[in-house]
Amino acid sequence: MSELFVQAALNTLAQERYQMIYGDAPMEPKLARLLALSDFAERTLARFPEWGAWLLDDTQMQMRDCPDVFDFAAPLVEEKQAWQQLRHYRLKYWLKVMWLDLVAGNEIDDSIRYVSQLSDTLISNAYQWAYLSVEAQSGSPKDEAGNSIPMTVLGMGKLGGKELNFSSDIDLIFAYPRSVDTSGGRRSIEAQVFYTRVAQKLISALNQVTIDGQVFRVDMRLRPFGDSGPLVMSYAAMEDYYQDQGREWERYAMLKARPIGEPSLYWQEFYDLIRPFVYRRYIDFSVIDSLRKMKNMIAQEVRRKGLTNNIKLGAGGIREVEFIVQALQLIRGGRETPLQTPSLLQALEELETLEIVPIEVKNRLHESYLVLRKVEQYLQAFDDKQTQTLPDNNLDCLRLSHLLQCNDYAEVEQMLKVVTQHIRAEFSQVIGEPPEEELDEDDSAVYAWQTGEIAQLGQCRAAPCFETWQTDLMEFKQGLSKKQAGTRGRDILDKLMPALLRELSKQNMEPALARVLSVINKVASRTAYLELLYENHGALTQLIKLCCHSAWIAEHIAKYPILLDELIDPQTLYKPLPLTAYKNEIQQAFLRIDEQDVELQMEALRQFKQTHQLKVAAADATGVLDIMKVSDHLTALAEAIIAKAVDIAWGHMVARFGAPEGATIEEKGFAVIAYGKAGGYELGYNSDLDLVFVHNRDGESQTQGDKPISSRQFYMKLAQRLMHLFNTKTLSGMLYELDTRLRPEGNSGLLAINLESFYQYQLEQAWTWEHQALVRARMVLGEPKMAVRFDEIRHAILMQQRDVPKLAEDVRNMREKMRAHLNQDSDSHIDLKQGIGGMTDIEFISQYIVLRYSSQYPALCTYPDNIRILEQAGEVEVIDGDEMKHLISAYCLFRDQYHFNSLNQLGRVVEREAFDQHAQQVVQIWLRVLA
Repeated sequence: MSELFVQAALNTLAQERYQMIYGDAPMEPKLARLLALSDFAERTLARFPEWGAWLLDDTQMQMRDCPDVFDFAAPLVEEKQAWQQLRHYRLKYWLKVMWLDLVAGNEIDDSIRYVSQLSDTLISNAYQWAYLSVEAQSGSPKDEAGNSIPMTVLGMGKLGGKELNFSSDIDLIFAYPRSVDTSGGRRSIEAQVFYTRVAQKLISALNQVTIDGQVFRVDMRLRPFGDSGPLVMSYAAMEDYYQDQGREWERYAMLKARPIGEPSLYWQEFYDLIRPFVYRRYIDFSVIDSLRKMKNMIAQEVRRKGLTNNIKLGAGGIREVEFIVQALQLIRGGRETPLQTPSLLQALEELETLEIVPIEVKNRLHESYLVLRKVEQYLQAFDDKQTQTLPDNNLDCLRLSHLLQCNDYAEVEQMLKVVTQHIRAEFSQVIGEPPEEELDEDDSAVYAWQTGEIAQLGQCRAAPCFETWQTDLMEFKQGLSKKQAGTRGRDILDKLMPALLRELSKQNMEPALARVLSVINKVASRTAYLELLYENHGALTQLIKLCCHSAWIAEHIAKYPILLDELIDPQTLYKPLPLTAYKNEIQQAFLRIDEQDVELQMEALRQFKQTHQLKVAAADATGVLDIMKVSDHLTALAEAIIAKAVDIAWGHMVARFGAPEGATIEEKGFAVIAYGKAGGYELGYNSDLDLVFVHNRDGESQTQGDKPISSRQFYMKLAQRLMHLFNTKTLSGMLYELDTRLRPEGNSGLLAINLESFYQYQLEQAWTWEHQALVRARMVLGEPKMAVRFDEIRHAILMQQRDVPKLAEDVRNMREKMRAHLNQDSDSHIDLKQGIGGMTDIEFISQYIVLRYSSQYPALCTYPDNIRILEQAGEVEVIDGDEMKHLISAYCLFRDQYHFNSLNQLGRVVEREAFDQHAQQVVQIWLRVLA
């Protein structure tokens, strides 16, 4: 069958049909082509031949308008007339769509969008007519302002996604916002009765078959409780249903829900109530198994009904593209709000933008999906029948070959085979088959989990940790009996735990099992996390690997299970951001967060910190980063969070009081000074932040808002707001513990002080220990001129001439006070931090050197960190080269061990033997420098 044969056969049919309708009138080739390609077009034009001239009017065909069906300013249309107008509108504009597709070669994505717009118009007009009809008899429910309360008409499926085909049926759900009895009619009725009558009238107007045909086949089975449920439900009842009884397939269905008609102030309320049901705040892998089951049920139905050559439900068909995209939406949509869209094509674009789907995969799915949708559109346009099955008659095979520009039908089949193979491959990647059980039911790992006996698990009996593991597993199983895991959770645990034990048996670390079980114990009643680990063997492997490396990581993940999401991609897990990228990354993370949602902002700050701390810890535990780089990253992360928190707090304060005179979001006149570990680039994982807040504005000036206050009050309230953002415990814990006691006059001083007042205090009132603290201070946030001024102040204070004997005495006394309260030395053990010759002694030595010698050697007060201070001290020879090397070597050794102990929760006290020589060298230098 050649292309010429196809063309000749269609030309013959076109001539016959055109002559039957228009007689001997000169043949219009485009109109004749339409008649040959569609039986529906032939029937419609035979009934309304005058519509042919309308189709030939290019100005009409180029418009994508959707005019109203009814004139609602006119008296209420009678039912018979209303039904007829709806059906004639549908016939006329569906004929236009057919013309655009079959004659004008319209792009398929534009066609399905236009069909959806036309459908919205029909449904909206039918609803308004139905509402007004019932209102004329019974009045309507009204709000406090006397306005009628509308019914919410939800379009589901392809209607909700604006993806309708030519002969699609429509899935609807009806809801109403408030249970208010009607008023203004002959007699008042309950809201439920009123809206049910509107719904019944609307369904009849669309679904009833008359002499003019049918507008849409209406399917209401997606509503709560299905066919047995009420036709209309209140928002409150609907929320209760989805919270208590909503099933996984209903989440999938509600993802496509979209209100139709005139926008209502109640639409956002609906979105707010349904969003938590559809989109989980964590990465949610529970959807994969349920979608897999749905797909298997569909496949069984296809086989049972013998639906061969079905481009929607068959392997590699339209439904599999929908499953791929919607599975990824449900998995990640709670965290990535751009994915919260009912449109498949828009969601696919967002998946590529968010780098969840590679661009080449996105392009292939996009192209393949539109090819199948185009074929589906053509199949339905032939006779206005809802079909997705490839033709089995010669005429439709000819039509499809011609429209797809193929030489023959065999070429059509080959093209579709390639398309469906592409889709099937991607479907297998995302949905796939259930994770393979590696061994049979008598597998030692399955036996170990079922019985709690691990004797047969790999080489466990020979391992030194055998008895510990046996105890840990038994205690875990006993603890599970108190957990409410649910049937689904128990099923997943019974699959997950053998895999976990099998993987753990390859490790030879005694605490490994206990650490991993502590994580599993925390999420045992949260099925989504269990499914994440079960569905992603790589994530389970990474969890075990990291728990083996670090007790801190295990505890951190157990405390914040949302971090399990980060284990999915090892390529990013062990690759922290560049030091300069944290501030930009946190800005990007907040672009999609409502500035008025304080709770979400606080959660986002904490999740940002936890996520990036985990990546740093993963790189740390596996040797990718050394201790210095770890502290650099943790410090850069803290600075980014401080900067964002200040922006958030600033926005809240300005919205309430207005900004101080001359201040803007870029130049706030506000700065943050970090002391201690944050100031010295030495932050650890659990470090608190020692901060002081300063400003450079006239304290008596007023803010420029509706409720003006003095600038002094404004900056104090800004600092208080920051304290709230950091110190408040939320579901995700505390952000950082902020310590502001190093501010002038300590706890009795102002939370935010003018920078010049800060200088005067340091100059005239500060104690020696406060100047010691200033050695390790730096401005981590503030406009450049404030940073320059702070550096000038810091240098001026540190470079003062001092009474050397008194300075040495003050430093020694302060150190003795600290040691008396904090030192944990013993004959056999040394306290790495507070012990004699430990880290704090080295820090005090470097601080004393700066305060003692900066007046002679200004370079000493350049840096706030101990290593570079000691290097500078060696360069200017206030200590000799060997002393410098001993101090730096001891400090790095102590820090490394202290850090390792922190990661593994071993405390700061270690056996003296390995560290005593370094401590004694520090003591000797202390005696020489401070004697």
